[in-house]
Amino acid sequence: MIFRKPYRDVIERQLALFADEHGGLIRDVQAAERAYDRAERDEAEERFGDYSDLVETATEVLADLRDHFAARLDEDAAETYTLAFNRAVLKRWPPFALELENR
Repeated sequence: MIFRKPYRDVIERQLALFADEHGGLIRDVQAAERAYDRAERDEAEERFGDYSDLVETATEVLADLRDHFAARLDEDAAETYTLAFNRAVLKRWPPFALELENR
């Protein structure tokens, strides 16, 4: 396993599945972020709330996916997998990664 990232293949498949099954949610998050960025001062707080709610929903789905798989592993392997999963999410969807680390 030299030069190979542990769990890379399974994590890539999990994130691809998430993207397929929750593509609408991902697009909604992106649209909400754009709406927040373009919002006038008087509506920015509401737009940010909408964006935050969508990010939280996506993060919950990802955390459930991660945690269900990690539950099948021994403690050391679960920690390695969790860190690798979180890094992969950070690379692919940075807004989701911030909350994911707290779950």
